[in-house]
Amino acid sequence: MSNLAILFKSLFSSDNQSDRVVPPSGFTARLTVFASGAMAFLTVFALALSLASGRLASRWGDELAHSSTLRISAPAEQMAEQVQTALRVLDTTPGVALARALTADEQKALLAPWFGPDLPIDSLPVPQLIEIVETEEGYDGAGLRLRLQAEVPGAVLDDHTRWRKPLEQAAGRLRLLGWVAIALIAATTAAIITLAANAALAANAQVIQVLRLVGAQDGYIARAFVRRFTLRALSGAAAGMVLGLGAVLLLPPAQDAGGFLTGLGFTGAGWLVPFVIPPLAALVAFLATRTAANRVLSELP
Repeated sequence: MSNLAILFKSLFSSDNQSDRVVPPSGFTARLTVFASGAMAFLTVFALALSLASGRLASRWGDELAHSSTLRISAPAEQMAEQVQTALRVLDTTPGVALARALTADEQKALLAPWFGPDLPIDSLPVPQLIEIVETEEGYDGAGLRLRLQAEVPGAVLDDHTRWRKPLEQAAGRLRLLGWVAIALIAATTAAIITLAANAALAANAQVIQVLRLVGAQDGYIARAFVRRFTLRALSGAAAGMVLGLGAVLLLPPAQDAGGFLTGLGFTGAGWLVPFVIPPLAALVAFLATRTAANRVLSELP
């Protein structure tokens, strides 16, 4: 029988006599419920971090993958001619869907975060920017650079590769960090529940000996501990998950101005993902308690 089948059988098959083997309250009960709740609360935020990192990587990739920028630096009297030449070259380049020169107001808005809104852009030798939108197939970057070098000496093509890859790598590492955090939380939960189960078994050593004298098998005793601790972990994790979701709801929604820090919540079907935390916590508690119970019972005289 699989672990999941044993878990469901132990949870939904009540035995009032075997339940009395485990004290219904006390230090081990409070420790199990608190640890499961706290770890579930932290897991909600680790999941939010992982899912938000995935969305961030996709957004950065989509925004930068099919766009490029052409920067033209030339004397004022040659700027208009070079811009027209560059646009003509781009219009005849396969893979370029759209090419347009940014207006003075648009360039001023791009520079405003660094130099303020009162920058006299008309009186400064600011390069002219041309926005390039690619088709799905994209264009030949090397070939386009050669054409521009020959026809527009002051043009510099930026295909955003040097921006996109580090950002996508950073988002991917954040997502990996979130899953590592979840694994560490699960391991910590298992360790705490194991310690609590060991303490409960040690505290009830005399009761276990009496049960053995009247014919109780170790499997019967172990199931009593496993069921009680699994239910405690399930209830604690459910409470922690609800509190975690409530805390996530208090986070500010995603905004362009706030960037990544305002997009840590769940979206769409992602809100259903935290609901797997309580069953997984119960499974971790089940495996940890069964292992601890079997080991301790085999060591008791």
